[in-house]
Parts: sequence; structure tokens; C-alpha cells
Amino acid sequence: MPTLILVRHGRSTANTEGLLAGWTPGVALDERGSAQAAALPGRLAELPLAEIVASPLQRCQETIRPLLEARPELKPHTDERIGECHYGDWSGRKLAELKDEPLMEVVQAHPSAAAFPGGESMRAMQTRAAEAVREWNARVERDHGADAVYLMCSHGDIIKSLVAEALGLHLDLFQRISVEPCSITAIRYTRLRPFLVRLGDTGDFTSLVPREDPPGDDAQVGGGAGAP
Repeated sequence: MPTLILVRHGRSTANTEGLLAGWTPGVALDERGSAQAAALPGRLAELPLAEIVASPLQRCQETIRPLLEARPELKPHTDERIGECHYGDWSGRKLAELKDEPLMEVVQAHPSAAAFPGGESMRAMQTRAAEAVREWNARVERDHGADAVYLMCSHGDIIKSLVAEALGLHLDLFQRISVEPCSITAIRYTRLRPFLVRLGDTGDFTSLVPREDPPGDDAQVGGGAGAP
């Protein structure tokens, strides 16, 4: 079965403003995110990508644009099932404000029980994304062969949930996974089991430098802004 390259979108204006974007329209890449996207073709130059699939949200579409310009033979596909979690009434709100909501404790410690008001549950988010990957695996293998490599550009919580699913981890453990903006995660699927071969690879270790304001114990819902 194919190898899936998961790319989180580049840093967005919502990331730098500390907002939980969700499906809020008009959330674009910021200056750093655009630079991250511009570097993506070089980072992936050695990979013979068979297909490119992206979330319909603007920040993902902008992230894959330089890659598509570098590989004009590839036609992009859009799949809503790998779009961001539907955070409902939480969308567009400040993360600093949301941390005091009682639901945030559930999101952090027991995400399989978390459902966002006016939105979807985290279990539903994982289920739709995993179904999309299974269908695309079959399609890519049918059209390009079992050794094909293809790319999906998606969002932090989606990618974390797919990694958890591939590793056989309960969704309640997915907050232990971190993927920074424009990081690359690779999962090689086989008949018996998936193999996680890259996780959140940015090629940049800046985010590991100790900070004056450490990130704290909570996972960053939506994925966070990455290195300062």
C-alpha cells in the first residue's frame, strides 16, 4: 500500500494571533507561513509524488501552491474530510480565553468524549479523516501502484488523530503528539499494519530552545504556532 506524506499547513494569521481558527473563512498564511510553503518544493524534491490532496481551507490551499507550481503535471484534489475540526462556537475565539472553559479539560485529558458546542466531536473528526485516508490509499494504489507516495495537506488536530490511529493509540492519547506548522509526517501503509516513519519533521530545531515563557502542560488545540 502507499506511503502518505502529511503536511500541516504553514503558520497562519490565526496561529500568530492565538486564535482557534477552525473553519473561519479568510485565515491565510502569515509571512513566515508563506516562506515555509515556498520551501516545501525543495524539501520534497526527491519524492515522486503521485497525488496531492488538500483541505479546502485557504491556509492549506496556499501551502500547496508553490508545490503545484513546481510540479505542474500534478492536479490538486480537495477533500473536506481532511479539513479542520469543526470547533463550532469556539471557532475564532482566543485560545487564552478558551483555556478557562470547562470543556477544555475534557479536550486535554479525555478528547474521545469531547464535542464542541455547535460543532463536531473529536471522535467524528478522527473517523472522517481516517476514512478519507483509507479511500485515498486504495485509489492511489489502484492508479499508481503499491509503492506510490502521495501527499495530504491538512491541520494539526487532523494529523495528530491520524498518527494516533496509525499507531493504534486511543484518541485520548493523541494530545501527546505535536506537529508544527509546515511539518512533514510520513506513514507507510502495508497489508498488515502502518509504519510511522516521520513525525512532525521541520528540519528546524528552534522550537526546542528553552523559552522565557515555556509552553506549559496543555496541548495546543488546533496545533499551535510552532517555533517563535
